[in-house]
This record gives sequence, structure tokens and C-alpha cells, in this order.
Amino acid sequence: MDPPADPNTVLISDCGDSTHWLKYRADSGKLADDEPGGRRSITAEVKQQSDGKWKVTRFAVEEIGSC
Repeated sequence: MDPPADPNTVLISDCGDSTHWLKYRADSGKLADDEPGGRRSITAEVKQQSDGKWKVTRFAVEEIGSC
């Protein structure tokens, strides 16, 4: 959290399991079953907006095996 005493930005890190996610090819719309899933690192930056609401400002899903 930043700043620690009164945060307006929070970085959230977790692991996700994409083992059963389905991937489709953009060119054909067909299922792409040649890429296995697995555990991935997921990171999100959340910032407090001027109206007091919190919104995700950055989001990343890393490669398989990253967590």
C-alpha cells in the first residue's frame, strides 16, 4: 500500500490456475488445444480515484509457471 499511513494505491499479487481455461485462435475462432494451462502470477494495481472509488489501473497475467 502506498503511502502506508493513508493508501491511495494498492498492489495485489496472487496466483491463478489456468489449467482448465479454454483458448481460442483469433484467426479462426477455433479451440487452440495445443497450449496447456498451469499456474500463473497475476498482479493488479488499484488506485483510489478523486471521487473516492477504487479502480484497477493495471492488470497483468504472467506466463505459465510464474508462480
